[in-house]
Amino acid sequence: MKKNFVINLTFLLTIVFLFNSNIEICAQQTAEIKTKSDFWNHVQFGGGLGLGIGNGYADIMVAPSAIYNFNEYVSAGLGLQYNYVKQRDLYSANMYGGSIIALFQPFNELQISTELEQLRINRTYDSNLTADSQDFWNTALFLGAGFRNENVTFGVRYNVLHRDRDNIYAEAFMPFVRVFF
Repeated sequence: MKKNFVINLTFLLTIVFLFNSNIEICAQQTAEIKTKSDFWNHVQFGGGLGLGIGNGYADIMVAPSAIYNFNEYVSAGLGLQYNYVKQRDLYSANMYGGSIIALFQPFNELQISTELEQLRINRTYDSNLTADSQDFWNTALFLGAGFRNENVTFGVRYNVLHRDRDNIYAEAFMPFVRVFF
């Protein structure tokens, strides 16, 4: 009788141990799945595409980006940019680099932004008189504000580091359209 009791008790404890272990493993897996999917629920992808074509002129821009929404008011992210510009018989440039952006939404319709952009500029002047090339880094710090409607924002930004000389942007103020999905 004592032997049956020990066998039954051992069997019962083994079942309880295995059942408890399975519950813990399932709980850990569920927590990991929630953590992973919760992160991606806060990530949005977007960016910009640009194309300008004219008589002997081409401007092509690709700028993907991603942001993480910390809450309904604050987001931050990273962006990449490549831009090719050519004016026939005068000028050509390749510009590439990245940016860090922070977005603040004090209420749904207003988006305030700060963006630090670093671009490598390779440009060549193809004049009949001279052929000059330049390679340099351009840093821009934009402060912006825009009207936001769901995932699209229209606004204007100001480059606080703008200088009339040695800059790739003609003006300190620039309009923008920002889209995130």
